[in-house]
Amino acid sequence: MRIAKRLDELGVDVIEAGFAAASEGEMEAVSLIAKQGFRAEISSCARGTRGDIEAVAKSGADSIHLVIPTSDIHLKYKLNKTREQMLKITEECVQLAKSSGLIVELSAEDATRTELDFLKKVYEVGIAAGADRVVACDTVGVLTPEKSYELFSALYDSVKVPISVHCHNDFGMAVANSIAALRAGATQVHATINGLGERAGNASLEEIVVSLKQLYNLDVSIKTELLYSTSQLVSRLTGIPVQPNKAIVGENAFTHESGIHTQGLLAHPLTYEPIAPELVGGTRRISPGKHSGTHGIRAALEKMGLQPNEEQFKEIFQRIKDLGDKGKTVMDADVLAIAENVMGLSKAKPILLQELTVVSGDKVTPTASVRLRLNGKDVWGAAVGVGPVDAAINAVKNAIAEVEPITLEQYNVKAITGGTDAMVEVVVRMRKGDRVVTAMGVREDIVKASMEAVLSAMNVLVTDYNNKNNH
Repeated sequence: MRIAKRLDELGVDVIEAGFAAASEGEMEAVSLIAKQGFRAEISSCARGTRGDIEAVAKSGADSIHLVIPTSDIHLKYKLNKTREQMLKITEECVQLAKSSGLIVELSAEDATRTELDFLKKVYEVGIAAGADRVVACDTVGVLTPEKSYELFSALYDSVKVPISVHCHNDFGMAVANSIAALRAGATQVHATINGLGERAGNASLEEIVVSLKQLYNLDVSIKTELLYSTSQLVSRLTGIPVQPNKAIVGENAFTHESGIHTQGLLAHPLTYEPIAPELVGGTRRISPGKHSGTHGIRAALEKMGLQPNEEQFKEIFQRIKDLGDKGKTVMDADVLAIAENVMGLSKAKPILLQELTVVSGDKVTPTASVRLRLNGKDVWGAAVGVGPVDAAINAVKNAIAEVEPITLEQYNVKAITGGTDAMVEVVVRMRKGDRVVTAMGVREDIVKASMEAVLSAMNVLVTDYNNKNNH
């Protein structure tokens, strides 16, 4: 429901809310979304069976995404049916869906391995029976941009209803193939947030939208400034992390470490950024590390209000390089700790953990309470969560909410030693306004490691040596 609401805000035209016939839960989800009165058309997927079509009609969805296998390999090995039988099934299913009051989007499954004349015949029969739109599915991702343009050009010349493209990413070309299809005359494109989908995934919505806008100068209805936050929302709710080097919305998409890059970037962002991070709701970040140049490290220190003299800066710079050479990922919290040490500054942190209590167990809602010292004053917070770590982090955020509007953007955990007493490494990425920082915690206890990482990141975000009392 939360994802559907965000997709509607984002400006997508059709939301495929689920597969109504798959389960009771799926039916409930589709029905719930269909009742919201969203601007977007609400669709439900279905196979070419009476039961599936009736389930979609019952769900209250506006339209049906009717998937009919068309390739010989699917007909022979999956369905054991002839082409003539499939044409008859197509006609009957479209008629049933139309008589149920549904908008019909007829999808040819495995269209890209279907003989072209037969594919056209399937569409011809479907359109005659009332199909409103047709889809050519590259079900196993075997198109190339050249073949995609050729196929959709041929379909555009013969099909008289809107044509949609549906690409899978098995060879990493789903976005390129989708754009080639649009150039050839397709007027609708199927896409998923973060490129989620079966196997290697589907075409990524954010990559298609930004490519059309920036590279092809096309006006699209999507509110691009919501793309990054939508990506984060979907990642959190599905539990599937976004790869750091993912185009447009990955953690590293607007992160710069290389000294050559950061020097140019700080002079003028266009030197090493094809798009401004603000376009998609992202934030530019200069990352410290062994490839960093002096410009990038100086910029990071200035954000913390630190202005070391030349000798101190050389020492800070060298220590950061040494840390990177040892194979350690250098976090913003490391840079602050190194700088404070070299400059002989107070180690008193603005936020200190005084007490943490976590209750969790079978049939018990995970609950946490914390007492923090915030700039010398005690603050308390309590919260529930989906697990003990989530509850603890929520409690910390509640404790400082009135003073510091800080959000957790990413949370990654891994065991770095074996056994039941394994050391756990937690890495977090947190934001305050337009500033984003990273920090790490390493403990045997995952809750304590998480607290260490979160509080380290928060302390970097609230540290400003230019204005110490304005935390």
